[in-house]
Amino acid sequence: MNKQEQTKLSIITPFFNEEESIEKFLEKLKKVTLTLENYIFEYIFIDDGSTDRTLNKLISIKKNEPNIRIIEFSRNFGKEAALTAGIDLANSEAAILMDADLEHPPEIIVDMINLWNEGFDIVLAQREDRSNQTFIKKLMAKSFYKIFNKLSYTKIPTDVGDFRLMNKASIEAVRSMTERQRFMKGILSWVGFKHTTIKFKVETRKEGKTKFSLSKLWKLAIEGIISFSDIPLKIWSYLGFIAMLISLFFIIVIIFRTLFFGVITAGYPSLMVVIIFFGGLQLFSIGILGEYLGRIYLETKERPIYIIRKEY
Repeated sequence: MNKQEQTKLSIITPFFNEEESIEKFLEKLKKVTLTLENYIFEYIFIDDGSTDRTLNKLISIKKNEPNIRIIEFSRNFGKEAALTAGIDLANSEAAILMDADLEHPPEIIVDMINLWNEGFDIVLAQREDRSNQTFIKKLMAKSFYKIFNKLSYTKIPTDVGDFRLMNKASIEAVRSMTERQRFMKGILSWVGFKHTTIKFKVETRKEGKTKFSLSKLWKLAIEGIISFSDIPLKIWSYLGFIAMLISLFFIIVIIFRTLFFGVITAGYPSLMVVIIFFGGLQLFSIGILGEYLGRIYLETKERPIYIIRKEY
């Protein structure tokens, strides 16, 4: 793919309480982008309701950086909404989504652009390992990718997050997806397009701390599975059918024993076990239905995915 000189690219980065890492992030990012003389970069930085000095620092830096666009949310809407805003506002031939914590190394942007020039629509960044994470987080990540790809028709490449380059056509495709409950990994994978993968080594976060607790990761995982699979609903249909067959079998056994051996008093403990088991099964299945109904309820409200308080 031949590109004319001064092709415009967008760098889309959400910020939430990242005041400690802003300067180092911009320093490393500009060190890379300044070497790419055939490209003009616009930096779309989304402040996702930060409560520290993140926004003030970004505004101060912008005074000497005219290519920076700062989008200030009216409150914290979450990373999925921030990425959506960046994609909605990007006006370029391609966009690169990345985090500000330097776990996404800016150095591989050069390789991403080279692969894009070779004809790929999307270039995915895949982490080499998770050695810098706790055992619980590694286990949760491994389990999530395995379960999600088993349940969903949309497959997510293992250890591929939001860090990627997208061409203009794929950006337009993502913009056309208007659901309010956003799971960006699934949305970005669902659109398809010709893609390739590049591996990178995750650097240890040196400034600040991660904003994703185990509870938030769990919530995001549930959101992803519910948003991109109806198999959990089908599972309970199958379980209900199996339970019905088991019940039918026991009814036949009871009738047979009553006709040929007389009435036999059932054991109280076994009866309670069966009642509690199937009661719990029913409550759990109702909970699954509730998850889907809750999302339908939120979608029907048609509230905006994000609200921009001000653009700098």
